[in-house]
Amino acid sequence: MEADLYADSPAPQGLNLNLASEDFLKNTAKWGKFLAIVGFVGVGFMVLVGVFAGATFGTAMSQFGGGAAGGAFFTFFYLLFAALYFFPVLYLYRFSDKMQDGLRMQNEELVTESFRNLKSLFKFMGILTIVIIGFYGLAIIFMSIGAGLGAMM
Repeated sequence: MEADLYADSPAPQGLNLNLASEDFLKNTAKWGKFLAIVGFVGVGFMVLVGVFAGATFGTAMSQFGGGAAGGAFFTFFYLLFAALYFFPVLYLYRFSDKMQDGLRMQNEELVTESFRNLKSLFKFMGILTIVIIGFYGLAIIFMSIGAGLGAMM
């Protein structure tokens, strides 16, 4: 019955962009590419700081009687944050690059791939935000327990 209702109507078409929307996407892609390149440079600096400052910190700690574990701890966290920052920057770069190419060549597949990378960027940032909020929640719980135990002593 329902198939008969839609048999005479044309198949639904995808969204067509007007010139203003294309212009907004072109500008967004330009700024996204700029921010992604700056982000890659930032990731590179984070890796350099993590390696060299961690080694320096470890050497300084060992001279004052501490172990080199402080430097390794410092390096680990800088490299972890660099890795976490790398993926959103990569997704932003891919979005921007494919959007620019897709709009320039009027290639719908490239535009679709571009939006897939934008979706991945937002998904990654959303999951990371949930994880960070979870860590904050755990920290508040443990601080409350610690304050309660401290008050009892």
